[in-house]
Amino acid sequence: MAVYLNDHLAGAGSGVALIRRLARTHRSGPAAKPLAALATEIAEDRESLREFMTALDVPAQWPRVVVGRLAEKAARLKLNGRLVRRSPLSDVLELETMRLGVEGKAAMWRSLRAVAVTDPRLDRAAFDRLLARAVRQESELEALRVEAARRSFATSAAAAAPGRSRRSPGHGLQGRAGWAS
Repeated sequence: MAVYLNDHLAGAGSGVALIRRLARTHRSGPAAKPLAALATEIAEDRESLREFMTALDVPAQWPRVVVGRLAEKAARLKLNGRLVRRSPLSDVLELETMRLGVEGKAAMWRSLRAVAVTDPRLDRAAFDRLLARAVRQESELEALRVEAARRSFATSAAAAAPGRSRRSPGHGLQGRAGWAS
């Protein structure tokens, strides 16, 4: 249980850093509000995990958490053809990463909810609330991811189309689903 929960704590730290960076990157556009709300909730979920770890007498293994944060920072170094600025594909990949992380978090809440049936230190109703929130977060992240993919791939296809002048692809999360056009 200690390894499992600490692995999730490390992932949660990486996820909080990534979603906060996404929110900062898009803070001036229409995506600012949904990303900021997700960043707040995901940070709260990490705190909930820490509280459950305390209730179960599972200490946080901070070296594991630090390694998770370093992995998140290393993931920023993608060979995307851009040296200084973000690629439009960065939003797609980062939203996919966040969605997968939230799916993993939901699986953890389900596992802990199963433990809560026989362990009085855990509140099963709390896991039901956290799981419902994770399912909603998955849905929001998926809508944002699909729109980012549509914009990124449409821009790339238009730039590469024969007979069209090459133009610099736009960047960012834009269009439907609350993104700037």
